[in-house]
Amino acid sequence: MTLLIILALLLALVQLWIAPMVFSLDRLEYLLSNRDQDDPNESLYCARAKRAAANLQESLPAFFALGVLSMVLQVDNAALMTYWLVLRAAFAITYIAGLIYIRTIFWLGSLACLVMMALALL
Repeated sequence: MTLLIILALLLALVQLWIAPMVFSLDRLEYLLSNRDQDDPNESLYCARAKRAAANLQESLPAFFALGVLSMVLQVDNAALMTYWLVLRAAFAITYIAGLIYIRTIFWLGSLACLVMMALALL
């Protein structure tokens, strides 16, 4: 389960920093600036990547708390943690691609994983 927590941190790094940066390489001058104002030239994909990352920030603390509790209490939530990671990665990809209904299914699935992890700890 430790590996899954580390992979979740890697997912956060990719979503919070790498994906928005990749979609912004054509705006290097802005990226190196103080960013005192919103970037008017932000691409659609960069904006989507940032919104997907903000959504991840809402559920990541719960995932970490449930993952650590699972380790401490020796509850095997590894499968649910793996499903959560896969669903969150799929959510990010479909969010950036603009697949609204499919991304919602992935989001609901990841939420269900968190609920099932919590129930397994009771």
